[in-house]
Amino acid sequence: MNKKLFDVPAEDSEAQKPTVRNPEDEISEIVGAITDPIIAWPSSWMDTIPEKVKEQIPIQRLLMNMMYLNGQIPRRTGTDAEALAYMYPRTLEAPMDRDWVDIYVYLGNQLAKSTGTEFPDDMKMESLPKYLQDKLDHLKHWIYEKRIAARRDRDAQNRKAQKEEKKVELQKIQPTLFEF
Repeated sequence: MNKKLFDVPAEDSEAQKPTVRNPEDEISEIVGAITDPIIAWPSSWMDTIPEKVKEQIPIQRLLMNMMYLNGQIPRRTGTDAEALAYMYPRTLEAPMDRDWVDIYVYLGNQLAKSTGTEFPDDMKMESLPKYLQDKLDHLKHWIYEKRIAARRDRDAQNRKAQKEEKKVELQKIQPTLFEF
């Protein structure tokens, strides 16, 4: 597998890796890799993200999680497929500057490689300059943070709904002693 697929800047990796991992957090990450929402540019084009991209997102999320757990990357982050899915609706709305076009083409190349699809020779892009790689890494980290926030919100809503259900059940079972 191409190591460049999930390459993130190595910034004090010892300080970022927990020495003792919480099993609940690790399980949450694995389940989240499959069930977390796809973060996309808010647009009417969000529903048109190609299935090939959507199919790669959980696979790449699981791979990224494994790479983190094995110490191959310093932190969890978004994936190339997630970055491509985020950018896709944006590309259909208005032209982008050259930097983001290069990033988008690079991400398309990476997805084509991972799915075994041929990419046109005149558009092949094997790597990004450091400046653009930093921009992409920032975007992927931002996407990851938004995905985690969405998961926490969903979990909080589920806990609240369960609490309400228990309250209703309890009210059905317990007789009311005083009615005001």
